[in-house]
Amino acid sequence: MEKAFNRLAEIVAHAAGHAWAFALCLISVVLWAIAGPIFKYSQTWQLVINTGTTIVTFLMVFLIQNTQNRDGAAIQAKLDELIRSGRAKNAFIGIEHLTEGEVQEFRDKCAKAKAASEDTTARA
Repeated sequence: MEKAFNRLAEIVAHAAGHAWAFALCLISVVLWAIAGPIFKYSQTWQLVINTGTTIVTFLMVFLIQNTQNRDGAAIQAKLDELIRSGRAKNAFIGIEHLTEGEVQEFRDKCAKAKAASEDTTARA
């Protein structure tokens, strides 16, 4: 089930990013607007677009979030591997699981190290 959902999420997220998907949505809105006078701008006419956009938005949120979660996890795994294989400090591996305050401590340490490095370079 999880692989099927992941595949569906990937396909939908990829398709939603194409120009033809935007064009299809635009055409739908234009057709809906043209139908307004025919249906005398009734509540049903308004309900059609409201319901359609709500359903699409609701489903897309979950599909796109799934894709972003997987992409983010893949990027973190790649970065962790680069840290492990390189000369970077292994303490940075997995910091995405820390609290915001703990991550800020790492950022502060990096800023101090960068400033010290620039100060040393400027003196030379």
